[in-house]
Amino acid sequence: MAFPLTYTAGVNSPNNLWQLIQDYCNNQETTFLADIPTFVQTAEQRIYNTVQIPAIRKNQVAALSAGNQYLLLPSDWLATYSIAITDTTQSPNAYVYLVPKDVNYIREAYPAPTAQATPNYYAQFDYQTLILGPTPDIGYPVELHYYYYPTTIVTAGSSWLGNNFPEVLLYGSLVEAYIFMKGEADVLEMYEKNYMSGMQRLKQLGDGKDRRDAYREGQVKVPVT
Repeated sequence: MAFPLTYTAGVNSPNNLWQLIQDYCNNQETTFLADIPTFVQTAEQRIYNTVQIPAIRKNQVAALSAGNQYLLLPSDWLATYSIAITDTTQSPNAYVYLVPKDVNYIREAYPAPTAQATPNYYAQFDYQTLILGPTPDIGYPVELHYYYYPTTIVTAGSSWLGNNFPEVLLYGSLVEAYIFMKGEADVLEMYEKNYMSGMQRLKQLGDGKDRRDAYREGQVKVPVT
């Protein structure tokens, strides 16, 4: 049974993740094999929802519409990281980050949508739209940085996660697979332990090193005893 799923343990050592899951679980049952992509995708989402790695962030540029206080979000949007406009009314042009607020704040602070000016705030209006306050008076350039789910390794054939933290993807997939199998508790515990160990290293990168400013915060140091 062929499956185009590449699992990269290192730059020059590609392996087949599909085969690894079969070998670890010692399971060739048809339903199990058919569900391996689901195990992998579930593990990916579990990882992406746990740690803020650069691979789950992207940005798009667009333009606001004068007189329209709503901004339609990209179809793959999950959460907003930041949003900024270029205030072309200033010289030189100013790059201005909008401040996140609640919808009720926007409604109360700017009760008349027809009153237009340079936006200062934004709020999550629904799952696909932001509301701005005040309503834009011109078509300001806008840049949205946001979180999304990267294309799964199941269809892409490779991924940042598989290339850089293969053990996290492998053991995360094994946890999902072994839960499906209703396997022995001690084996599942071992897979979970290995998964969490890999996640600690991933969090040190995604929530630690990638979010540090070495100039202001200093370099990462381990205490000497």
